[in-house]
Amino acid sequence: MERYKLIKEIGDGTFGIVWRAINKQSGEVVAIKKMKKKYYSWEECVNLREVKSLRKMNHSNVVKLKEVIRESDILYLVFEYMECNLYQLMKKREKLFSDDEVRNLCFQVFQGLAYMHQRGYFHRDLKPENLLVTKDIIKVSDFGLVREISSQPPYTEYVSTRWYRAPEVLLQSSLYSSKVDMWAMGAIMAELFTLRPLFPGTSEADEIYKICGVIGSPTAESWADGLKLSRDINYQFPQVATADLSVLIPSRSDDAINLIKSLCSWDPCKRPSAAEALQHPFFKSCFYIPPSLRTKGVTRTPPSAGIRGSVDRQGVKRYSGGLLNSKLTTNFSSNKLHPALAPGVQRKLDMANEDGTKNKKTVKTTQPSKYRPPGKDSPTSINKGRTARGVSETANKLANMSIATRRQSLGQTRPPPMKAGVNWTSESGNILLRSSHPIPTGRTFTKKVAG
Repeated sequence: MERYKLIKEIGDGTFGIVWRAINKQSGEVVAIKKMKKKYYSWEECVNLREVKSLRKMNHSNVVKLKEVIRESDILYLVFEYMECNLYQLMKKREKLFSDDEVRNLCFQVFQGLAYMHQRGYFHRDLKPENLLVTKDIIKVSDFGLVREISSQPPYTEYVSTRWYRAPEVLLQSSLYSSKVDMWAMGAIMAELFTLRPLFPGTSEADEIYKICGVIGSPTAESWADGLKLSRDINYQFPQVATADLSVLIPSRSDDAINLIKSLCSWDPCKRPSAAEALQHPFFKSCFYIPPSLRTKGVTRTPPSAGIRGSVDRQGVKRYSGGLLNSKLTTNFSSNKLHPALAPGVQRKLDMANEDGTKNKKTVKTTQPSKYRPPGKDSPTSINKGRTARGVSETANKLANMSIATRRQSLGQTRPPPMKAGVNWTSESGNILLRSSHPIPTGRTFTKKVAG
């Protein structure tokens, strides 16, 4: 922590306190989350699900965990700094977002989700407060409730904020999947258009009532599994009048309404995946190459929204310039910039780089998946009032990231225990242990560790 200067406390949550800080050597502003819980081993730190998942991700639309520091049994998570979250952005808007602005934001989030799902994780707590924004760039954050797609159920019953919680979770299903993220995105997309929540329930029962009022009550044809879930908990769906989404979200394109309806389908199987959503006609003016179509040797992440290339010559409108050619600063830390570590300090630097290098693989060319249209449309209605919710600063959301040591990831080798005075960094895809104390012989001590 000697390399950082704390500037201001910007959040105090259940699990940690977040500071805006500056790197003394580079001048870069970061967000540092100081965990309230004590961590007595390095293994306990690096095996947190939040840390393990973010170590595997290096994408322009996923917030970057830059460094993990354990010092005197205190855990610090160093994140890239973002200006605000999506809720704050919506709250200060004086006029509605345009179709192009919503398309920009949602396209980027779907890219981040597609990447995350491809890497084997789903978020489980998507909401405007967990989408961080700087200028025209938006990133998925707060991986405290992230789950491995390959993990075995049952899953936790309570996940995500109520307004964005998928109906299968509301009905206490333990078999939900990454499609809960897609439901949340349908609700978020509608909120971007109207600046009001689509399903502002005050309780689980009221939440289901609000959903029925928008998309209609489920039937044996639209969601047979849901009816069984309701019978299992002795719940009966309300029969309420509905209104048309195109009335609730006026002056929007048919493609936008169609995408929201498909994302907010009762049946998870009828919701498009993130990769399929990117191919929806609503995003036809966006340039995107699905992983299955990338040529051999291409290992870069998908471009951010607004990168259109030659499409512009066909008369397609460009998005704001801030979105063009957005890149990650992936080589920020350097061994030359790291002073010898004080006793009791352990670090893991450039984690995303390390795992991104090791996991580069040639992708076979296959036929792209086609977008699956939604099921039968239903009339809809909405409660226009918005229940008050606290304004969270960007870093405060980081402070509320739920981390628990009992969560375990699958299929990843644990790094070896580290001793005080050893610097753990990465070079050429390998992890190296470097002694911070001089060796009497004058020879450099370097030990390569598998993984």
